[in-house]
Amino acid sequence: MPLYEYTCRDCGTRFEAMRRMSQRTEAPPCEACGSEQTQLGMSSSAFVGGGGGSAGACSTSAWTGGG
Repeated sequence: MPLYEYTCRDCGTRFEAMRRMSQRTEAPPCEACGSEQTQLGMSSSAFVGGGGGSAGACSTSAWTGGG
């Protein structure tokens, strides 16, 4: 199951919850205050790596290998 990030509209707490993709918009209650006023956010981990390649995948250095 994917991990989604939610933000509480009442207390501002950010928390993560494992949810099925079909349940991602059914926001769970806030872990800090119990409020039902939570919303799905964008997890910063969704942007790390930019596509799953290695850190050097976008390097501009010339390849000097043979073949």
